[in-house]
Amino acid sequence: MIWNRPMETMARKELEALQLQRLKALVERVYHNVPAYREKMQAAGLTPVDVQSLEDLRRLPFTVKQDLRDHYPYGLFAAPMREIVRVHASSGTTGNPIVVGYTRKDLDTWSEVTARTLACAGADADSVVQVSYGYGLFTGGLGIHYGAEKLGATVVPMSGGNTQRQLKLMQDFGATILACTPSYALYLAEAIQEMKIPREKLRLKAGIFGAEPWTEEMRRELEYRLEIMAIDIYGLSEVIGPGVASECPVKNGLHIFEDHFIPEIIDPETEQPLPYGEKGELVFTTITKEGFPVIRYRTRDISVLHAEPCPCGRTHVRMEKVSGRSDDMIIIRGVNVFPSQVESVLLKLGLTEPHYVLVVDRVGTLDTLEVWVEVSDKLFSDEVRNLEKIERTIQRELESLLGLTARVRLVEPKSIERSEGKAKRVIDRRKKQ
Repeated sequence: MIWNRPMETMARKELEALQLQRLKALVERVYHNVPAYREKMQAAGLTPVDVQSLEDLRRLPFTVKQDLRDHYPYGLFAAPMREIVRVHASSGTTGNPIVVGYTRKDLDTWSEVTARTLACAGADADSVVQVSYGYGLFTGGLGIHYGAEKLGATVVPMSGGNTQRQLKLMQDFGATILACTPSYALYLAEAIQEMKIPREKLRLKAGIFGAEPWTEEMRRELEYRLEIMAIDIYGLSEVIGPGVASECPVKNGLHIFEDHFIPEIIDPETEQPLPYGEKGELVFTTITKEGFPVIRYRTRDISVLHAEPCPCGRTHVRMEKVSGRSDDMIIIRGVNVFPSQVESVLLKLGLTEPHYVLVVDRVGTLDTLEVWVEVSDKLFSDEVRNLEKIERTIQRELESLLGLTARVRLVEPKSIERSEGKAKRVIDRRKKQ
């Protein structure tokens, strides 16, 4: 199902004309309404009249997360507060939180793009959508909620946590679409097995999973355990929240809704734009937002863009699944390591449970990596030599992929903390030294 066929299947030439029109209007608005943007543009010797083509976008300065913190709370809003009808914010665990504001039109736009996201997973007016993302200042819950309502679906606003109640209502209310993080979906799958809930009592058909990087191996695990189609979705509060991009059933990349967001890929070191097909850091410009637009916002997410049309009929550029974050990347002895690489090895081998954590430490002047991996009850009670054999197998595969030695430690069942939101995959003890 394609929710907005005229926009989602628009010819590239027509789409680019629309993008340019909206980009010019955006630059004009922020230049006159947001002093911080005006100062950055003036420092680069630019005014709105200098933006006459889509190629001119790369001349504009980047926006980074620190800019948002420096102008906390409302300094980057492009609309007066009387027009802002809602604010959301990040958790703010380090420094000031990131605050984003929405006008009434922005909320309509958000509902539109999340309706498209749900439609990509096959949702329609007959669907029952269980939203198990967090509600409140976090954008996940409410973003999907209003998209489902726009679609005409029935919304079950569960929020995160309270797993037993989640599963009871999933059965009683007949949920057909599950929206949550992939790590929480895996937790729910475990709970379904432990509670011995028969699959015929569940009506789930698809899940839309996002808010953290996850691998193809994790997708296969979720689809096998939950017997659903698992769809990757992408969004971030600074851009709008969920609804920036979504896979379709073809699962050949996430369609970016380019009539609202212009994507770029840059080299995170040189900051130079990269062509389609090359891996780098995702950068977004919002071309329809009124309250809190961003120009060339560096997401720190690592991906690849592809421009070829999809067999589903959508014509917008597709992004590959996020493979990691440039700021979450661990550098160990000069080697870049992403948790998703470890996850892919564990799930490919299938010898352990899919719960793991990377422990990084420093012994003297040498960085070390230890991977803790959970095993099943049956395996944990196995002979020591069998456990050691599994450790060696995983270690060998990791060394082949990463190009460095990582010690593998098998740990007892349920010893790694479960997450009802984003999973914590890294413990970096170097920061405490």
